Amino acid sequence: MTRTLADRTIVMSGGSRGIGLAIALRAARDGANVMLLAKTATPHPRLEGTVFTAAEEIETAGGRALAVVGDVRNEADVASAVRQAVDTFGGIDIVVNNASAIDVSGTEALDMKRYDLMQDINTRGTFLLSKAAIPHLRASSNPHILTLSPPLNFEPHWVGSHLGYTLSKYGMSLCTLGLAEEFAKDGIAANSLWPRTLIDTAAVRNLLGGADRARSPQIVADAAHAILTRPSRDWTGNLFIDDSVLAQEGVYDLSGYLPAGSPAGVKLALDIFVDPPAATAL
Repeated sequence: MTRTLADRTIVMSGGSRGIGLAIALRAARDGANVMLLAKTATPHPRLEGTVFTAAEEIETAGGRALAVVGDVRNEADVASAVRQAVDTFGGIDIVVNNASAIDVSGTEALDMKRYDLMQDINTRGTFLLSKAAIPHLRASSNPHILTLSPPLNFEPHWVGSHLGYTLSKYGMSLCTLGLAEEFAKDGIAANSLWPRTLIDTAAVRNLLGGADRARSPQIVADAAHAILTRPSRDWTGNLFIDDSVLAQEGVYDLSGYLPAGSPAGVKLALDIFVDPPAATAL
């Protein structure tokens, strides 16, 4: 990759750990500025990292970081975070809607407080952070909104599985399609990105008890970098899959994204909302 995010300013929801942090660190290695808006002022009992430790890692990687403690559900917090990013770095070039809540309970078992949490963080948070940043994105030479949400797969087994979570994640993807259409005239790209396979994060380990059949978060980070360095007027309104993006860049050998110690020929687990390829096995 010769394209760069040097001196670009990213505002990201979440990012204290996992995929969001991997995306931030990839941008930081180019010399990007990254503002993280997250609630993680103190460590979670089961998850490493806070917004402050993430900012330290970004600085160490070569970027400039701004850690803002706040809630993407809160309009005042989002407005303050966007204002602080502009005041600190002089503008905004990229929004990454990374924060997300998950509960894969069935309809009868899902508590409505959990349903509301997913809707508020996933769909509403995506809409709110994007909306707050749009006036500043218009001033960027290559403005992008990237949302970590899935393809709109309407196969019944996905629509009927974990309906509350599905509604919230598909809402994020609908935000992508709507923003792409509404702001095409301003040259603001809006795209979604989703992993083909499970990704080795603390959340996956906690939910599934292991990540032996997962890829490293770096594959999503490299795919995000490729998208965010493309011309915004030429690449918008897409619901991308990570390895397909890399294939567009000429990257086909994905063995480097397997966790250390993975057995040869390991069969990777597909992520939620992704069906097996018609003719090619992973």
